[in-house]
Amino acid sequence: MTDTTAVARIDPFPFQHRVSELTVTDVPILTRTETLSAAVELMTRLRVSAVIILDAEGYPAGIVTERDVMTQLARHSGAALEAPLSAVMSAPVASIPANAFVYLAIARMERLRYRHLAVIDPESGAFVGLLDANAVMRQRATVAFAIADQVAQARSAQELRAAFVRMPELGRSLRAEGVAAYQVAAVISGVIRDMTARAGQLAVAEMCAAGRGEAPADWCLLVLGSGGRGESLLAADQDNALIHGHAADDHPWFQEFGAQVASILNEAGIPFCKGGVMASEPRFRHNLAGWRHNVDAWFARPEPDAILNADIFYDFAPVEGSVTLAADLRRYAVRAEHAPLFLNLMAGDIGEKSGALNWFGWFRTRQGRIDLKLGGLFPIVAGGRVLALRLGSTALSSRERWKAAFTAGIIVEEDLARLLDAHEMILGLILDQQLADLAKGQPATSRVKVRRLMELEQDRLKEALHVVGQIDHIVKTALMDARELRRRADPKTTPGAPGRTLPE
Repeated sequence: MTDTTAVARIDPFPFQHRVSELTVTDVPILTRTETLSAAVELMTRLRVSAVIILDAEGYPAGIVTERDVMTQLARHSGAALEAPLSAVMSAPVASIPANAFVYLAIARMERLRYRHLAVIDPESGAFVGLLDANAVMRQRATVAFAIADQVAQARSAQELRAAFVRMPELGRSLRAEGVAAYQVAAVISGVIRDMTARAGQLAVAEMCAAGRGEAPADWCLLVLGSGGRGESLLAADQDNALIHGHAADDHPWFQEFGAQVASILNEAGIPFCKGGVMASEPRFRHNLAGWRHNVDAWFARPEPDAILNADIFYDFAPVEGSVTLAADLRRYAVRAEHAPLFLNLMAGDIGEKSGALNWFGWFRTRQGRIDLKLGGLFPIVAGGRVLALRLGSTALSSRERWKAAFTAGIIVEEDLARLLDAHEMILGLILDQQLADLAKGQPATSRVKVRRLMELEQDRLKEALHVVGQIDHIVKTALMDARELRRRADPKTTPGAPGRTLPE
């Protein structure tokens, strides 16, 4: 039996805060041709421990740290100071996206034995700032470190599975520390994204070993759905896709690659998606032109199947490969704000799936359980997605999407507060039920046993579901308000009202 004594003392900080919060943005930047002497002078004057060298596009090309300086001086004495930075810098630069959780940065630093990570924009890959080990040295999270490290070093699907089976242990410890359910969901999603990325790396290695060679073009593996939004719980299956840069929309190499990725993840404990939302399926594997064609077709002929595919697609997050491809696709896809019929049909689906309460205000149950994913989370997720698309927002999480709607002035503060409270409560009930079921050897689902809830919790859940039942109306009203805001923002009409600031 696993000893969870240490787990119960996890510091929740690394799971609640993003790398961007600890990033130093005022970082000294030098060119490849400048000398080590210039770097030493700059580090001494500014009292920093590293300088960054960027390429012409603004991406991290190298780093020179105090340790690099000491190493060069020990090897070459004073002559080292005249060497160009291109000859002494460490490259490539280990990096981490600005929106990653702190615990992932800590795990990466420990695994690589580095004291610095370049912080990059998650979409463009451009340099944002520097993360220093001193800023995070006190943030410890033993189980999360172990999982992150196991995933990063896994050499097979079986080794990935050994990491993934520890997720309930991590979830249970975080809940015991009082970490919010939406933050636990983001941690779980981060592991799923890392596992998908590692599955992509393993698939490439397997194909090379089998004589299939390297990829014929750039590619990017995407995680869709709840994993992309950062809202996965413990019953997640695969939702992934592939974008590549080859002229052939369905090149044979990428066919095999997609199948390999899906197979590795299935063996690792993330099962095949019953709906076929995987890079192994042709409809979720395209070059940029193919994905653009799909988006155009969704806008032109928004049929039920198209709406379903678009729902999942618009939550995509790049996890491995060329983030430039994903950024290009994102820029093209957000044109949904100019497709009112498409958005109206997406919004129309919300009201049909928000019936978790019957006409008498009682829970709709089956075998004593209520499906809080379909009747609770779905309307919140779908509503936030529609509003984000209407505003041209690239926010991924449901909470950030609803906040963007408030900031834009198309929903009121009271609705925002009630929706965020409902989201947290419903997520928490599902997560806690999953942990209880898994502890008994039962499978994790989104169905919550009503009888396990105290009377007060049942009353609060009914209030939350009443809020969910109003999302259909909130979204339709917000869409009309968004059209009015756009009309006002048109230079041919009167100037629009400024956006609002989120409440403290």
